[in-house]
Amino acid sequence: MKILVCISHVPDTTSKINFTEGDTKFDTNGVQFVINPNDEFGLTRAMWFKEKQGASVDVVNVGGPETEPTLRKALAIGADNAIRVNTVAKDGFQVAQELAKVAQDGSYDLVIAGRESIDYNGGMVPGMLAKLMKANFVNTCVGLEVDGDKATAIREIDGGKETLTTNLPLVIGGQKGLVEESDLKIPNMRGIMMARKKPLNVVEPVGAQEKTSADKFEKPAPKGDVKLIDKDNLDELINLLHNEAKTI
Repeated sequence: MKILVCISHVPDTTSKINFTEGDTKFDTNGVQFVINPNDEFGLTRAMWFKEKQGASVDVVNVGGPETEPTLRKALAIGADNAIRVNTVAKDGFQVAQELAKVAQDGSYDLVIAGRESIDYNGGMVPGMLAKLMKANFVNTCVGLEVDGDKATAIREIDGGKETLTTNLPLVIGGQKGLVEESDLKIPNMRGIMMARKKPLNVVEPVGAQEKTSADKFEKPAPKGDVKLIDKDNLDELINLLHNEAKTI
């Protein structure tokens, strides 16, 4: 089985976020980038298929040279090969088109993407990728087993979970639950050294055009002052909740 894992290069959630050029551009200065968490769950599941079923695992990213350390980390975790599509990721449709070309050229049986990335939270790429590939698609996937050309997937739905069976080729939008957080792999020194020798192939883009553009960014309003109320002064608490917070 050939598996392709889509990797997004996203800011660490602990990074301080700022914007430049009139709040139209993301300021990358001082920002630490990591593998998108939803993608990391998918990569870990792919590694399970590699260890248990002998699958081959490639990782792919759409981005410039600055994303290569993130791909190298994926290689250190255990992926066999990395592919970087040499263009800036601009919107979901453009990224999906670039990924579809890689997936089709590689004849992958299973494509694992994160349900969404934690930077733009678009949630569009996996579904569009499946459509472009003419492959089956399961989103919000929290469980996956493959037997031959058959797959059994579990996905989250409102109020519960749904179990589905489908055929390969398959695209999934994975998320937390696909593996446990305790199963996530931290690269060791041997993995890091081996990653330096593994192929990282740069391919030119197909020239897909984006359909949307970000006009401006705005950070959340700063939190207001906190008022501490004596636990015995319920009248004052009710007054503040009613007249200031407007919550009751």
